[in-house]
Parts: sequence; structure tokens; C-alpha cells
Amino acid sequence: MDIKLIKQVVDLMKRSDISEFEFEEDGFKLRLSSKSANAPQIIHQAAPVAQTAAPFPAAAPAVETATPPAEEKGIATIKSPMVGTFYRAVSPESPAFADVGTKVGADSAVCIIEAMKVMNEIQAEMSGVITEVLIENGEAVEYGQPLFKIKTT
Repeated sequence: MDIKLIKQVVDLMKRSDISEFEFEEDGFKLRLSSKSANAPQIIHQAAPVAQTAAPFPAAAPAVETATPPAEEKGIATIKSPMVGTFYRAVSPESPAFADVGTKVGADSAVCIIEAMKVMNEIQAEMSGVITEVLIENGEAVEYGQPLFKIKTT
């Protein structure tokens, strides 16, 4: 793996919400991790086994300093059930499935997540009113990442 490819991976991590990346090939192992999507850091990189050079020293693991915010009373979170690209509407010309103030039911579609060229309609799975949209249209999302806040009814 050359330095240009590593830089491309770091740039991808900066532009998306990817927080970890690991690659291993022919005894070469590279692991990138970031505290936030905007600050990738190399956690561990080892030289190929066939080389006589000593492996790179491991960097200190990232320390999580931020504590998750306390759940607001009556407010739930709709989370991503998969990794993919978040879309608020079927097409750029179409209205968003759900916006702030939209009343949704358990079976209401709130967004689409594209994964491996398949468009997956995501349902609210609860009834209530959308109070906040947490992801921008076209952003990469991870499994379990919060997408919407909803005041449950």
C-alpha cells in the first residue's frame, strides 16, 4: 500500500463518518481510527514481515473524552440499520420523506439508505413528530448512527 492510497483513505474518512479503517495484506497491517470523522489518526502500522526493518511503533490509542448527551425526556432517536449513503428523498427534485415537524407512524418511510447500489427505504419504527434531522443529504452513515430525533407519542 503506497502513501498516496493511505492519503486517499484519510481524505475519505474526513469527508464521511467513517471512524475506523483496517487493512492487511502480505504481512502489512494498517489501522486508522479517528476521534471524530474530521481528524483521522494512524493507530497502528507494521512493516511487512518479509522486511528486516523493525515495525513502526504503535501510537497511543485514541481516548474518548466526550460523553454521550443524556436522553431528552420523550425524545427518541431513529438510527441507521446499515452502512450506506443517506438520502432524504427519492430524487433531488422530490420532497423529503421527513422534515422537522413531520408526523410519522411506525411504518412511515423517513429516508433512503443506499448500500451496494440498492436503495433501502428506512421506516420510523415508532410514532411521533420529527424534531431534528441529524444527517445531511448524501452523507455516508454507519450502522447504528443516529439519523433523526423524534418526539414520541
